[in-house]
Amino acid sequence: MDVEIVRDDDPRIASLETAGYRVVGESWAARLRNPDRELLQSAVRRASAAGLVVRELDSSYAEALFVLETANEKDYPNTPASHRVVGDLARIEAIWTDGGRVFGAFDGSLLVAATVVSVLPERAETRFTSVLGGYRGRGIGQAVKAASVLALLAEGVQVFGTGGAGINEASLGANRALGYVLEERWRSYAPPTSS
Repeated sequence: MDVEIVRDDDPRIASLETAGYRVVGESWAARLRNPDRELLQSAVRRASAAGLVVRELDSSYAEALFVLETANEKDYPNTPASHRVVGDLARIEAIWTDGGRVFGAFDGSLLVAATVVSVLPERAETRFTSVLGGYRGRGIGQAVKAASVLALLAEGVQVFGTGGAGINEASLGANRALGYVLEERWRSYAPPTSS
């Protein structure tokens, strides 16, 4: 199936829909410029006040991240434009060897949330953020993302990007709470089915 992924303001949408193409997924992209440090610090403080430890992780935590991701893989939205395949432990270890930065939250010795970021020449881009099932909805994903922004901001990064599946409104809301601004929405169109 050849899926067409187009921005929601693309003039081709009308002709795709007229031709019988149907939306099979939506996604979004957001940017954070001129971050509010106090807002970000308060997100980290809230997690700390709840007894969690939020910090950057080195590659010695690859197995803990693999366990977290394996537990969460079934919960990731699977759309043509946004999907996550965890793979094996070697794939997780490669995050660090490929220059990724990882920030996590621990409840005791258990890694309960993590965000993975790539630093590009013009911005930092979140690859994914993951929160263990029983810990969702408590601002922990915001805390690890805020910690990543604060660390990279201190290193001179000025623009931060993120994105996700349209059906994951909680993720969009969490990012907006940190100051991210929605800049793009995308639609994935599948061609008409033949009878």
